[in-house]
Amino acid sequence: MLDDTRSEDLPFPILIGDIGGTNARFSILADANADPEQFPIVQTANFPTIDDAIRTIVLEKSPLKPRSAILAVAGPIDGDEIDLTNCNWVVRPRNMIQNLGFEDVLVVNDFEAQALAVAALPEQYREKLGASGEPHLASRVVLGPGTGLGVAGLLHARDTWFPVPGEGGHVDVGPRSERDFQIFPHLRRIEGRVSAEEILSGRGVVNIYQAICAADGIAPTLTLPADVTAHGLDGSNPQAVETLSLLATYLGRVAGDMALIFMARGGVYLAGGISQKIIPALKGPQFRAAFEDKAPHSELMATIPTYVVTHPQAALAGLASFARMPAAYGISMDGRRWRHQA
Repeated sequence: MLDDTRSEDLPFPILIGDIGGTNARFSILADANADPEQFPIVQTANFPTIDDAIRTIVLEKSPLKPRSAILAVAGPIDGDEIDLTNCNWVVRPRNMIQNLGFEDVLVVNDFEAQALAVAALPEQYREKLGASGEPHLASRVVLGPGTGLGVAGLLHARDTWFPVPGEGGHVDVGPRSERDFQIFPHLRRIEGRVSAEEILSGRGVVNIYQAICAADGIAPTLTLPADVTAHGLDGSNPQAVETLSLLATYLGRVAGDMALIFMARGGVYLAGGISQKIIPALKGPQFRAAFEDKAPHSELMATIPTYVVTHPQAALAGLASFARMPAAYGISMDGRRWRHQA
């Protein structure tokens, strides 16, 4: 049964899950002071349902039996059946309570979890892009190109961090430069429009690369995002090199837009696997130039720091922080928490 209570404490042990379009990551937190017990990364395509994955990878392997679960999912949370945007899994919390033995299930957006992580991200887990100073204790933004493009805000008020989930990865993007006008007609679209996710994601890497090839009148030779980024980083394919340059530019533009929307003086953080893999490209001049090119507010943008999150399990770390101290974060559980009814 869906429970709209604002009570915050979930019973330990707590299963923590970060469910993306391609991979799912799980850990169990035995109590508020324990280190999480980690489990192997799951490829979502290898299991028909999330319940099967949890049962096989976690419940059958660990002596700890979680009483509750906090799951961060890549998709909007809008009822008892939660569809993931980029994979076939459907999260059904009531079924989990009935079939997996949980007493309590809380579901949040996956980039809400990333926002929780950057609330107190140690310096060792962030790679600075550009020369801006240390972040203020102020609102922040998290973006993550991966299977899709996740976006979340993190507002700071009354000594509390308030994650703001959304679907900012689906905003429209358009051409600005002369080269953009050559390339954009060749980009794949969704119902006639180019969304940020269609160029700032794994498939977006290939989309840009193929559009460059089409604009140049040559046949593409690369088909996988990893191949495009690898050839772009080592300089062995001119179209792949330009792909990374444009990817950094477009990511800088969208990141700058989100920074303006949230007035993110606390910084913009790039999460997700793609950001970590292309750090050399993001450290080039294109990303910061595009990020700051927001007249009439270019001077303001130059003061906002930007980082790549390098923590290997950032979302799980954010969820664990919330599980230990839920009162420290402004997360409403209304419509997102299900509890066992005796």
